[in-house]
Amino acid sequence: MFPILNVIKIISREVQRFKEPASGATLFSWRSIVSRLSRERRDPFRILVSTVLSLRTKDDCTAAASERLFALARTPHDMLNLPEKEIAKAIYPVGFYNTKAKHIKQICAILMEKYNGCVPADLERLLELPGVGRKTANLVITLGFGIPGICVDTHVHRITNRWGYVHTRAPVETEFALRKCLPMRFWIIINDLLVTYGQNICTPVSPRCSECRVEKWCARVGVQRSR
Repeated sequence: MFPILNVIKIISREVQRFKEPASGATLFSWRSIVSRLSRERRDPFRILVSTVLSLRTKDDCTAAASERLFALARTPHDMLNLPEKEIAKAIYPVGFYNTKAKHIKQICAILMEKYNGCVPADLERLLELPGVGRKTANLVITLGFGIPGICVDTHVHRITNRWGYVHTRAPVETEFALRKCLPMRFWIIINDLLVTYGQNICTPVSPRCSECRVEKWCARVGVQRSR
């Protein structure tokens, strides 16, 4: 049986060595950005919009675009009153800014029409919103509402399969597999831990196995070359 408790404990200690993402990383640093954008409280709406903006966009660009947009409108009602072109202008140059501006308008319309202007604290309802995938929905329920969820990106998918802890072909399958085997107390933190570990040690190509403190338990699935 894979010793997940020991592995999580060791990685939690190891990632403290890496205060910043690896050079050139483009992944969204969820909690650090959210804390900057929600100073007084973690507003589910701001988390939702910021996460939509973050997809395929660097951290600094996401943070700056979010701050510009929220300076214009802070609620679904106010955002809905902004012209789509003004939203696009505010969030430029995030990736696919025109499409994201359209999605934000559509999301706000749905929130006003179906949820009284509130973001639903329900994964399945969030997934019905335009531009919202499972990772985004899980981020909203975990950061916005404190509800257990598992955010699976390429790092979580790759590393848990590399360990041999799960055996899946896609991140969506990995999320469902982890929901069955990962203790719930680790659901929220697993993304933070493995993103940092995956950027610095358990890299996609030629992982630093000689530096890995959990190497003895790793099945090294798919590893062709290591350092």
